[in-house]
Parts: sequence; C-alpha cells; structure tokens
Amino acid sequence: MIMSSPTGIGLRQPHYARVLEERPPLGFVEVHSENFFHDGGAALQVLQRARECYPLSLHGVGLALASADGGGDAHVDRLAALVDRFEPALVSEHLCWGRIGDRHYNDLLPFPYTSEALALVAGRVSALQDRLKRPVLLENLSAYVQFRDSEMSEADFLAELVCLTGCGLLLDLNNLYVNARNFGGDPLDALDRLPMHAVGEIHLAGHAVTEYGLIDTHGSRVCDDVWALLRDVRLRGVGAPALIEWDTDLPDLDLLLAEAAQADRIGGHHAEHPRARAA
Repeated sequence: MIMSSPTGIGLRQPHYARVLEERPPLGFVEVHSENFFHDGGAALQVLQRARECYPLSLHGVGLALASADGGGDAHVDRLAALVDRFEPALVSEHLCWGRIGDRHYNDLLPFPYTSEALALVAGRVSALQDRLKRPVLLENLSAYVQFRDSEMSEADFLAELVCLTGCGLLLDLNNLYVNARNFGGDPLDALDRLPMHAVGEIHLAGHAVTEYGLIDTHGSRVCDDVWALLRDVRLRGVGAPALIEWDTDLPDLDLLLAEAAQADRIGGHHAEHPRARAA
C-alpha cells in the first residue's frame, strides 16, 4: 500500500473517525504502544482498521530501557504480542529511564551518559530486538537537567549504541532543538555526531517558550528553526519518513494535515515511505 505522502501523523482518539472515514493521503500513522496492550475492545478494532488503511508505527513511552534495575519483562511480552498481531512498519522507544523496583514514573527521565550506562542499555536493546525479531528505533530525549558524571554527549552515546546493537534512531528534531536552546549547544553539532545512516524516522513537534526555558509539550505548530533542521537533515541525504507529533491541545485534523504537507514540501524527493523502508 503506497500513499501519496511520506509524512505521517500521530493518530489520537479525537481524530479516529475522520481519519478512518476520509482516509487522508498520509504516509503512515503512529500510536503509543501502551495504549493498545489490552486484549480486546474498541481501541484495538480502531487500530486494526487503521492498519488496513496505512502503514503503522508503534511508539513506546514506558519501557524505560535505561532503568538501573531489572524488570519490564511483562511490558516486553505485551509489546511483542502487539508487534506480532499488527506487524508494524516501525517500532520505536525512548532512550530514558523511569522505573525503580515496582515504582514506575510517568515521565521520560534522563540519565548520565557513561560507559556503564552504555553497556546496560546495549544489553537491554539487544535483548529487546531479539525478542521482537527486528531492529528498534531509539529516540533522543528532551531533558531539563544534565549530569556532571556524563562521559560523552547524548549524540555520541547514541552513535555507540547503534554500533553495539545495530538499532536504528528515531531523530526527534524538536527535542534536539529544545536541548540546544536550554543548554547552550548547537543542534547542528549534534547532527554531525549522529550516524545519519541509522535514522529510520523523524519526529517534528512544537514546544512552549517559558521564562525557564523551552518545554517539549507537543502542543503547538512546528517552529521555523525546527523546519530548518529538517531541511538540513534532508540535505544530508536522510530519506527517513517524518511524523507530525501533537499530543496536547489537539487541533483540528486539517491543521495536522497542513503540517504534514509542509514536511512533504521540505522533504521533496528525499523522503522515503515507511513501507519501503520496512520491506
């Protein structure tokens, strides 16, 4: 199934009916994996209908691969069952921690980028990929603290992780921009350090500007500086499909489609449909 646009949108409940009835020309749709872990119900029926119309991306928010202790086996079991059932074009997770023992935090928390953490995360990612029988995309994080104990940058950590595990990258350009603005870095320097060949998906989103810094809210349009980063990535020859990610203060579907059309115009002939990447 080839759509006329390589760009996708995050499929959220208020837009289910219009997307399924009108079938706008999207490259793919993405959902949060954990919202579909139950065994039945209306949500899974909607996901099945969406899967029949579009390539599907499963984006995880709760696996917490960098958590220091073990656990998470039940989560992986449910994710594996979902992957087996729907055979998505893309599967992704955040590079973060969020679990201590039986306590799970509802947040994507940063961690020090050390060789010890790299060994831990690489082992988890390799085990996850073995279980899912496919490469997984790891997303760079929006973070509001940095650690003195870090031995490398996030970009260098991700590059090493790709070498060790063969995983792919979900390049979130808004996260990259937010971190650069908050900590005084250069997002282009981070792009220079990342292995562009491993980028399997690109996220585009909006953020809030506060007196304390930028906050990654996914609640507004993509800003001009983030669009400029997408242009830079395309000029580097990266053909990974892009996604418009909007989770709070959801707009009308037409605005999401307009943002997707903007991504298409920037992508031009470079953008690659996720079904082609998965083939």
